[in-house]
Amino acid sequence: QALLALAGLPLAVMTAVYTAYLLAQAKARDLWQSPLLPPHLATQAILAGSAILIPVALVMEPPAVPALALLLAGSSVLHLLMVAGEITLGHATAHAHLATWQMTRGRFRGWFWLGAALVATCLFAPIGPPLAALAAVAALAGLLSHEHAYVQAGQSVPLA
Repeated sequence: QALLALAGLPLAVMTAVYTAYLLAQAKARDLWQSPLLPPHLATQAILAGSAILIPVALVMEPPAVPALALLLAGSSVLHLLMVAGEITLGHATAHAHLATWQMTRGRFRGWFWLGAALVATCLFAPIGPPLAALAAVAALAGLLSHEHAYVQAGQSVPLA
């Protein structure tokens, strides 16, 4: 098991980072050209991985829950900091600025802010196993909401 985990961890992170490079190939989608995208997707992979493992650990390996809850809380903080960076740092193009506006204040703002709020609840995960389980569900729902807003906002800007 440890050998599989040792091999699986870097493969999982590399898969997440590779997704950033796939998005970056969409040159007309300026929002996805951010240099923060590869580390942000790696952070999201850690966040999602710890969230998925918490319910499993509650059943199969309860002593692992506190460490997973700390990992969930820490990766949530890092995710929220990167989200803040993506929306507050200057954008290279007007299209990237417009897509960010659509995501945070426009058509997709509800999804975006819901995602941020749900991920922020993960800060309470280390308090105890019941909160860790709830935070795990909130983390996954928050990531889904955030990514919906991010992808849709990136595509909402006209190409020409």
